Amino acid sequence: MSVITRVISILIVNEVVDEARRSNKELMLFKVDFGKAYDSVDWGYLDDVMGRMSFPTLWRKWIKECICMATASVLVNGSPTEEFPLEKGLRQGDPLSPFLFLLATEGLNVLMKALVESNLFTGYSIGYQDPITVSHLQFADDTLLLGVKSWANVRALRAV
Repeated sequence: MSVITRVISILIVNEVVDEARRSNKELMLFKVDFGKAYDSVDWGYLDDVMGRMSFPTLWRKWIKECICMATASVLVNGSPTEEFPLEKGLRQGDPLSPFLFLLATEGLNVLMKALVESNLFTGYSIGYQDPITVSHLQFADDTLLLGVKSWANVRALRAV
């Protein structure tokens, strides 16, 4: 995550927490760090997300070829071992990986929107005139889940 993005995310969270303190409203806030998640992204899940987002079949095939044909080797005493195929995860340093990770986290975005729309999760309202309700914020490999403090919200998040 770039320094600018990290600073913006910290500022937003600080503003939300300050607003909650000023207005004496109870806030529930969870931070999810997907820092190690690159290694565990399931390729089938990624293809399913792209299908649900109406990616053309040819694009899905190209992306699948890019990630499924990846191989790796390990340096042992300075000498590389025989190459072996990778079975899951996104390669760090691959210019395509950040974009594919965004597609993978889109699943959480869709689930959170569905919880809010079906009134199973109540987001946190910010402001007095024309308040904005926020349920989640996603920044690169960090996600913040915000809502009113309630057991119903906790149960909804556990179901996700």
